[in-house]
Amino acid sequence: MQFSPESLHERFFRRFDGRTIIVHAGFPEGYLAELLRQPGGGGHFRVDVRIPPARPFSPMDWVVHHHVLPLGLPQPLLMKVGHRQIHLRHLIHHIRQEIPGPGHPAEILWMLDSIQERYHALLKNDRGEFCMERGMDIQDNSVDYSLHDGD
Repeated sequence: MQFSPESLHERFFRRFDGRTIIVHAGFPEGYLAELLRQPGGGGHFRVDVRIPPARPFSPMDWVVHHHVLPLGLPQPLLMKVGHRQIHLRHLIHHIRQEIPGPGHPAEILWMLDSIQERYHALLKNDRGEFCMERGMDIQDNSVDYSLHDGD
């Protein structure tokens, strides 16, 4: 059974609204185990893009392979799905180094806390299609550890 892009779009948001997805092509040794030790670490959906997408496309495969990967963001990356929008932020620190790597999994909660202000790309719903908006510079991935007390 084939689905239209509009149907895949609708089904994706219906299923993943309010969820976090980590898109990756494998993790460094020990990274996944450490992620699972973190508060909420087991609650993130994980998509390994080394695995070919299903045919016909699932809503997740359609979004990841047709809309997220073409953006060329470093991996692993976070997808925070909200009401009709997806904030994207990669997890790589020191991107200019010869061998860049993801920060510690504990940083993910800090990144999610500020992802609506600090993202690399934002995919917004525009009548069943995605409209992309650039956020912070791809080289910038500093984590703000300051606690917000409502001031």
